[in-house]
Amino acid sequence: MWVYLLTTVFLLAIGWFIRDRQKIRNVKDKYVFITGCDSGFGNHLAKRLDRQGFHVLAGCLTQKGVDTLQRSSSSKLKAVLLDVTDHSSIQKAADWAQAEVGEKGLWGLVNNAGRAIPIGPMEWLVMEDYFKVLNVNLIGLMEVTLTFLPLVKKARGRIVNVASVMGRISLAGGGYCLSKCGVESFSDSLRRSMNYFGVRVSIIEPGFFKTAVANLEGIENSLQHLWDRLTPEVRESYGQKYFEKYVQVQRFSMNMLCDGDLSKVTNSMEHALTASYPRTRYAAGWDAKLFWIPLSYMPTVLSDFMLALLLPKPAHSVQ
Repeated sequence: MWVYLLTTVFLLAIGWFIRDRQKIRNVKDKYVFITGCDSGFGNHLAKRLDRQGFHVLAGCLTQKGVDTLQRSSSSKLKAVLLDVTDHSSIQKAADWAQAEVGEKGLWGLVNNAGRAIPIGPMEWLVMEDYFKVLNVNLIGLMEVTLTFLPLVKKARGRIVNVASVMGRISLAGGGYCLSKCGVESFSDSLRRSMNYFGVRVSIIEPGFFKTAVANLEGIENSLQHLWDRLTPEVRESYGQKYFEKYVQVQRFSMNMLCDGDLSKVTNSMEHALTASYPRTRYAAGWDAKLFWIPLSYMPTVLSDFMLALLLPKPAHSVQ
């Protein structure tokens, strides 16, 4: 019995392996639009797909990002200014993309644009802090997707949304984890409805990586700003040592846990765009695969205990 069971599992694994590595053809005829291409994952992916022969349409937040990317790429890559928090900017980019792709439609839409800060204990933040992140990571992603969706449907193409392992388990307060959880939910609903039209939706769940939107200096400056504006009563309840240790935890996370190899994420993005049978979810980074995602499936009491080991306790904690 065990022999038959192991043989079945082995054959299924071999079948999945072969199926997972089948690729689409004629990439030189396909258009891919990527948001957030000034730096980081988006910039890396745009250059990578450009070298493979795709028609890359890159959305950049700044003119400097547009100029720098176009200078370092082939003439097939074209960049446009795009602010995913601005309705008119999104519509202009969609109209521009429509003129570029024509009747071919858009094979790929990669929603990569995002921001991480401000982050910190929930009590330290005000609603404006949440909106700064949610408007980019979630609301902007949703509007870009819905605006570009007719072009993707025309090509029966792919939508690739960048979430995070922090969308599964919230390590820090602020809009980042909230937004990434929302991306998971939005993408899941979109995937089910678009599957009827031949459009595939994939979710990328990166672990900790060093990017321009998640840098140590920015995080430390943001935390100092949040701390300075707290009322004396709130600061006293946490204590100066709590703030200092919280900053140390962020410094340790950025210096020791964050991976500088962005290709671990762009490999997943590329597979979602070029595989004949793209996966629904991609865990990018060993910390995502071996720690964060398994942690999200653990009993709450156990996951809370393990996360408590990473974070300091407030001065007036009752536990």
